[in-house]
Amino acid sequence: MNRIFTILTLALLVSSSLMGQERYLDQLFTDVEVRTELYGTNATVIALSVVGEAIEQPLPMDIYTPVGDTATNRAVVLVFHTGNFLPNVTNGQIPGTRQDSSVVEICTRLAQRGYVAASCDYRVGWNPLAQSQPERALGLIQAAYRGVQDGRTAVRFMRSTVDTGNDYGIDPSRIAVLGQGTGGYLVLGMAGLSDYNEILTTTNGPAKFFLDTDGDGMPDTPMVVQEFHGDINGEVLTVTPADGFGLPMGDTTNIANHVGYSNDIGLAINLGGALGDVSWLDDNTTPTISIQHPFDIFAPYEDAVLIVPTTGDPIVQVQGAKVIGPAQMANGANSVFVEDGIIFDDPVTMMARANAAAAGCDYVEGVFPFLTPPNSAGIPEGVQVDWWDPNAPSPANGAGMGIPWNMLPHPAGGTFHEQGLILNENMSAEKARGNIDLCMDYIYPRACVALDLPCRSFFVSNTEELLPSALATVTPNPASDFINIEADDVIQSIELLDMQGRLVKKVTNLSVQTYRLDILDSLTGMHTLNIRFEEGVVAKKIILN
Repeated sequence: MNRIFTILTLALLVSSSLMGQERYLDQLFTDVEVRTELYGTNATVIALSVVGEAIEQPLPMDIYTPVGDTATNRAVVLVFHTGNFLPNVTNGQIPGTRQDSSVVEICTRLAQRGYVAASCDYRVGWNPLAQSQPERALGLIQAAYRGVQDGRTAVRFMRSTVDTGNDYGIDPSRIAVLGQGTGGYLVLGMAGLSDYNEILTTTNGPAKFFLDTDGDGMPDTPMVVQEFHGDINGEVLTVTPADGFGLPMGDTTNIANHVGYSNDIGLAINLGGALGDVSWLDDNTTPTISIQHPFDIFAPYEDAVLIVPTTGDPIVQVQGAKVIGPAQMANGANSVFVEDGIIFDDPVTMMARANAAAAGCDYVEGVFPFLTPPNSAGIPEGVQVDWWDPNAPSPANGAGMGIPWNMLPHPAGGTFHEQGLILNENMSAEKARGNIDLCMDYIYPRACVALDLPCRSFFVSNTEELLPSALATVTPNPASDFINIEADDVIQSIELLDMQGRLVKKVTNLSVQTYRLDILDSLTGMHTLNIRFEEGVVAKKIILN
C-alpha cells in the first residue's frame, strides 16, 4: 500500500521546496548498504548451566544506509527483533535474529527514506526448562533487564561514532528505537525505566518484581539487583559480591561500554510487546508509538498478566497499548502528536480510529490498534510481519542443526513450519509486507513530528485564522482547465495543494477580489485551494478532472 496522506490541515505551512519527494516520508533511494559493527561486548548467561559462569559475548548490529546519500545529519532508528529472549529454535519459533525477514524489510525501508537504521542483536538467555514457574519467571525478567542495558549501549555506540569521524553521517540528537514482539518490551523499558528504584516500586501490580524466598507468602527479594546485574544503563562494570541468582562470587555480569554518552532517545516504537509497569511513564518519558493487536494472546493490550509463548507460563502483570497511550497523553509525553495544530488524517489513521471503535475503546493518538479478524482456527494472530522459506535450513550451529523448517520437529508437535502457521496462517512475503505497509505508514509521519524532522511541516497547521468558507466562491467545481475565484475581500495569494499536502501551484503578490487560476491538464483528483487574506485564509476542496 502506497503512502497517501490526506492532510485536512486547512492552512498548511508549505513552500516550493515541498514539491519533490520528502526525506523520511518517501522512498528517495533504491540501493542500501549494510555494514556490521560491534557496538559492544557484555556478559551473557546463555551457557551458565554448562560453564557455571557468565561469559563475554560480542554485540553486533547491522547498519543500513542509503547508497548515494550525501547527508551528514541523518536521523537514526535502532531496531530490535523478537524471540522471547531465547535463540531461535530454542524459543520455539523461526524468527528471533537481527536478520529476520521483517527486520531486514523494516531497516531497508527506513534507509531508503534517508534514515540510518541498525538491526541490533542483544543478549538472550534464560532457562525455560527450570523446575518451577518462579524460576522461569526470574530468568525471563533478568533477560529483559539485560535487553534494556544492551539497547541503551547501542544508543551510546551510535552517539560515539560522531566523535570517531561520523562515518554514518548521523544526527546524535535524533535517535529512535523500534522493537518487534519481544523487542517491543525492550524498547518500552528503554522509554520508561529511568531509575532502578522504579523496578522496586511498581503499582500494577505492587511488588511484582520480587521473589518470596523464605516461603512466607511475602515477596522479599528483588528479581533484579544492581550489585549482581548491573545498573539500568549498563554503564558500570559489575562483579557479583557473593553467590546468588546462580552466579559465582566474583563473576563479571556487566561490562561497561561507551560510558559518558547519553542514553536519551527521541521516540520509542513497539510492534507488539508491552510495558513492565505503567508507573514508569511520567512527564520525562520518551514519546511512544504503540502498534498492537487488541486481542493479542501473548502481550496484553490492556492491563493483564503476560503469558510467555515458549512455555505458556504466566510471568507478571504488564500493561499494553490501551494503557500506555492514555498514560502518555496524561503525562504530556505524547502531546507532541496533537499540539501546535498537528493533524493526521490519512487512511491508516482513519483505520486506527475505526479499529479502536471496533475494539470498544477510544482512539488515542500514537496508538494503532492493529485489529485483524481471527484466522480459521479462531486465533487472533497479532501483528504478523514475518515470513520464511519452509525449505530453508534452520541454524546449523544451534538447536536446529540445519534441518529445514518444514522437517524440523517442534516440541509441541509437527514441524516448526507447521507450528509457525498456527499464528501466521497463509504466511507469505506479500501478507507480511502488507502488514508492514500499514505499520510504517502509521509510523513515518509521527516520527517526523516526534523527532522534529524536516518533514514535520506536512502535518503542522499554520497559525493563521481559518475564515468562513462563504467569504469566497470557487467555480466551476469540478474543474478541468481553470478556476474562477471571487471574494468579498482583497486576495493576497492563492495556493493549490494536492491531497498529500504538496504545493502544486502558488500565486503571490495579488491585490484583487477576483482571479482566474489556470490549472495543468495533468492534475486530477481532490485538491485543496487556500485563498489568503490579510485576516486569515479560506480553504476550499475542489475536484480536478
